[in-house]
Amino acid sequence: MFKPSPCPFGAPCNAPKMKAMDPNAQKAPSAEQITLPVLRNAIPAEFFIPSPLFSGCYIVRDLLMAGGLAGLAFTVIPTLDSAILRWSAWIAYGYLQGLIFTGIWILAHECGHQALFRCKGTNDTLGFILHSLVLVPYFSWKYTHARHHMYTNHMERDTAFVPRRSGEPNFASRIWEVDHENDVPILTLAIAMHQLIGWPMYLFFYSTGGPLSAADRGPIGKALHSHFDPTSRLFTKSEQPFVLLSALGVAGVLIALCTVSTSIGAANVLLLYGVPYLWVNNWLVAITYLHHTHTDVHHYEASTWTYLKGALGTVDRPFGFIGEHLFHGIIDYHVIHHLFPRIPFYYAKEATAAIQPILGKRYIRDETPFWRALWQTFRSCTTVKSSENDSKVLEWSVSRKHGIAPALKQK
Repeated sequence: MFKPSPCPFGAPCNAPKMKAMDPNAQKAPSAEQITLPVLRNAIPAEFFIPSPLFSGCYIVRDLLMAGGLAGLAFTVIPTLDSAILRWSAWIAYGYLQGLIFTGIWILAHECGHQALFRCKGTNDTLGFILHSLVLVPYFSWKYTHARHHMYTNHMERDTAFVPRRSGEPNFASRIWEVDHENDVPILTLAIAMHQLIGWPMYLFFYSTGGPLSAADRGPIGKALHSHFDPTSRLFTKSEQPFVLLSALGVAGVLIALCTVSTSIGAANVLLLYGVPYLWVNNWLVAITYLHHTHTDVHHYEASTWTYLKGALGTVDRPFGFIGEHLFHGIIDYHVIHHLFPRIPFYYAKEATAAIQPILGKRYIRDETPFWRALWQTFRSCTTVKSSENDSKVLEWSVSRKHGIAPALKQK
C-alpha cells in the first residue's frame, strides 16, 4: 500500500506520479458527461487515503513554529533599544504569527472534514484542540460548514456568503448609495470592517447564511443564531452537547489567556496573541469570500442546483509560498476540496492536475493578485440577478464601471 514520507515542508515525497498527458487523448468530455464518478476515477485512489504520520508532522510543525515565534518575540523584541524598532518588530511578528495561526485553523478545518486521519475520534479530538486554540467553536463550525459543502452556491441552503438579489438592500449596495462618486474612502473602510469583524459576525450572528439553512432545513427567520448557542436551530438535538463543548473549549482558552496576562501583562498577551488573532479574522474572511465570489461564479435556485454545479462554482487562486506552505494550499486548490473534501490537503495539487483535463473550461482559476482581487471583487460583486439564458441561474450584477477581468479558464 502507498505510504507517503513525512515531508511537511513540501509535496509528498513518495506521492504517486501522475501519468503524462497523451497528446492523442480524447478531448475533454461535454458538461453532461462530467460527473463525480468520472472525476473521482481520474484521481489515484491513494490520494483519498490520509497518512497519520504525514498529517501529524504538519500539526507538530505549525505548533512548533507558533510557539517558537512567540517565545522569540517575547524574549528579543523588548530588548531592542529603539522604540521604532520595537514597534516595527511587533508589527512584523503579528503578521507572521497571523499566517501561522491561520495555518493551524486550516489544519483543524481538515480535521473537520475527516481528511487528516482515518479515525474520526482522532480527527475530532485534534480538530477541537487546534480550533479552540484560535478561539473557534470546532463542532459548531463543523456542523454548519458541512452544510456549506453540501449546498455550495445554493441560494437558500448554503451557509456562507449567500449573496443578495438585485433590489434587496445589503451592506455593499448601501455603500454605493452613500458615496457612489468618490468611493475610495468609504470602500476602504467597508473592506477593513468586512475583514476585521466578518468572522466574529458569522460565529455570533450567522451572517450571510441562507434563508433555509437551518439544521431542519426550515426558514432561519429573523432571530439571531449563534455558533455558541446549543439551542440554536442551526443544530440538531444530537449536536447540542458538542456545541456546548465547543463553547467551553473557547472559554477555556480565554481563561488561560487571562491567567497568563496576570503574569506577563495584558499588553504582552495582546501583542503575542490578540494581534495575530485579528490577522486570522482577516485571512479567513478574505479566503472564503474570494473562493466563492467572482463574475464567473454562478448561484442557483433550488430547482436547478446540483452538488456538482455548486462545487465547481469555486475559484482557485495562486498565493505563492504562503499559500502552498503556510496556508496548506487552501487558496490555491479549493475546487478539488469542494469536489472531494476528504482528500488530504497535501494531495490537492496533484489531484487538481488529474481532473483539470476533464473539467476543461469548467475549471476556474484566477491569476489576479490576491489583494487586488479582493478590492475589485468587493466593489463589483454586490448582488446577483437571473441569467438571461436561465432564470434559475443567478449571475453577479457587475457594471462596466466596476467590472473585473474574467478568471483564467482551461482551454
